[in-house]
Amino acid sequence: MGHDLDTAAPVRPGEELPVESLEAYLAQRLPDASGPLIVEQFPHGHSNLTYLLRKGDQEFVLRRPPFGNQVKSAHDMGREFRVLSRLSAVYPPAPRPHFYCEDDSVLGVPFYVMERRRGVILRRADNPGLAIDPPTACRLSTALIDNLALLHALDYKAAGLADLGKPEGYVTRQVTGWINRYTNAQTEPLPEMDRIAQWLSDHMPANSDAAIVHNDYKYDNLVLDPEDWTRIVAVLDWEMATVGDPLMDLGTTLGYWVESGDPDSMHANAVGPTALPGSLTRQEMIARYADKTRRDVSGMLFFYCFGVYKIAVIIQQIYARYVRGHTRDERFARLNERVAALSLQALRAMQVGRL
Repeated sequence: MGHDLDTAAPVRPGEELPVESLEAYLAQRLPDASGPLIVEQFPHGHSNLTYLLRKGDQEFVLRRPPFGNQVKSAHDMGREFRVLSRLSAVYPPAPRPHFYCEDDSVLGVPFYVMERRRGVILRRADNPGLAIDPPTACRLSTALIDNLALLHALDYKAAGLADLGKPEGYVTRQVTGWINRYTNAQTEPLPEMDRIAQWLSDHMPANSDAAIVHNDYKYDNLVLDPEDWTRIVAVLDWEMATVGDPLMDLGTTLGYWVESGDPDSMHANAVGPTALPGSLTRQEMIARYADKTRRDVSGMLFFYCFGVYKIAVIIQQIYARYVRGHTRDERFARLNERVAALSLQALRAMQVGRL
C-alpha cells in the first residue's frame, strides 16, 4: 500500500518485547488501562522501533532503540521524551508522551510511552490506487511546508527547549559530524560521497538564525486526517530534533522531495507522493517557505545538497548495520543502491548550481 491508516502488524522476528515484565510495569504506570496487554509493531521506519500497545479499548505507542544499536547518542529515549513533553504543549502536531522508563529490568533498554494519533500516512509514490487530484496535491504539499514553517516560528526558549541544542556553529558541526558518520559507516568506496563532503566543507554559509528543527520532516512522518488529507494531525519521529539552523531542516525536507523531472533512480526511492501533478516543486516550496517565514533563502543550494548527503549517510548507517550483521532485516540488503542514487543527485545539483 502506498498509503494506509497507520495500522500495526505482528511483531517482526527478533524484535519481540518481554510482555510479562512490560505488562507488570504498565499496570503501575497506567492503572486505569484494564485488560490483557496486546503488543503489535508498526512495520515501517528504519531506526527507533515503534510498537502499538493495546489494553482493553485503550491504545498507546511505545518507542525503544533498535536491537544491535551501536550509536547510543542517536537513540536517546530520554531526550526524545523530554522534547515531546515540552513541544506538545505549544505545537499541537507533536504527540503527548505519558512516561519514560530507564529501568533496564523492564525491556533491557530505556523506552517511553506516548498517546496514539490515528490517521493516514503517505509512504510511497507508486501506488496506482492513490487518488489525489492536482488541486488536492497542491494543498497537501502546501500544508506540509506551512506546517514546517509553523514549527520554525515557535519560541523555543518560551517552550523550555533552549537547552535542546547549541545554535552557534550548528552548520559547521552538522557538516563535519555527518562526514564523520559516513566515514564510520562506509562499507565500500563511493567517490561521489567524498566529492560532496569536500564541496560542503568548502561552501559552508554563516548561520541564519535558530529554531526548533525536526531534522527528518517528510510525508511518512506525517499523520493526516482521514477525512481531509490536507490537514496534518501529527508529526512523528522526533529523535533527531534540536535547536539549530531552520534552513538545514528545510534542506532535509527538500532532499526527500522528488520531482517529476528527477531521474528514475530517485523516483524509485521516493518517500510519499511528492511528484504528483499539482504538487509544489522544490523551488515553489522554497518560495512558499520564504513567504511564510521572511527568511533569506538565497543560499538554499547548499542546504539542499547537505540534506541529500545527510539522507544518504542515514541510509548508509542502516546498510552498515546489515552488512556487519547487527540486523538480519532483508529490507536493508540493497540500501547501498539508494546511497549511490542520492550521491549522484547531490552532484548534479552542485554542478548545475540549482536544485
